[in-house]
Amino acid sequence: MAEEFDALLEAVELKDERRTGWVLRGIESPESVAAHTWGMATLCLLYADRAGDDVDRERAISMALVHDLGEARTGDVATRAEDGTQRVSGEEKTARERDAITDLLEPFDDPDGDFLSLWEEYEARETPTARFVKDMDLIDNCLQALAYEREDRYDETERNDVFSEYENLDEFFATAGPRIRTAVGESLFEEIKARYEREIGRACQLYSSN
Repeated sequence: MAEEFDALLEAVELKDERRTGWVLRGIESPESVAAHTWGMATLCLLYADRAGDDVDRERAISMALVHDLGEARTGDVATRAEDGTQRVSGEEKTARERDAITDLLEPFDDPDGDFLSLWEEYEARETPTARFVKDMDLIDNCLQALAYEREDRYDETERNDVFSEYENLDEFFATAGPRIRTAVGESLFEEIKARYEREIGRACQLYSSN
């Protein structure tokens, strides 16, 4: 039990782990990783039925709950719109998180490895459920960007090299757009983007490799 409680105490640090993307943008009182996890799980609860019969709602919610658990130890590494601006490679990020989540889950009685398999399935994106959950991850980011825009929670005149190519909170839509892989995700993305564009009074700047 002592090892379980040690792992739990480490996991609850996600409640205070601020999401790096918002911190870099200078958002006032940005959300925590745990808050993002809640938002993502809620989206899975509400939209799984619209994603098709191949998506398992219960598994999707469970997957959302574990997908960032390793960040209790590794911290949150933000995804940039352009690959060349990543501070940590995708491979290194995945390896760090796999080591962390494996260690955090080890004290719990999971003989079939179901907890870890949820995270591995999410990372692989090879099942309809995993692709749906990843889309809800991206949609939660876009929803949060819209909320911050409406609440005027950042100083749009304060720019830095990380965001120099994007105005307002456009990078969060530029990051999400090319990675959406489901019809329900695409529908939600387009609706949120349209609302965001009405808020900022212009077309959202999206990333293009051309």
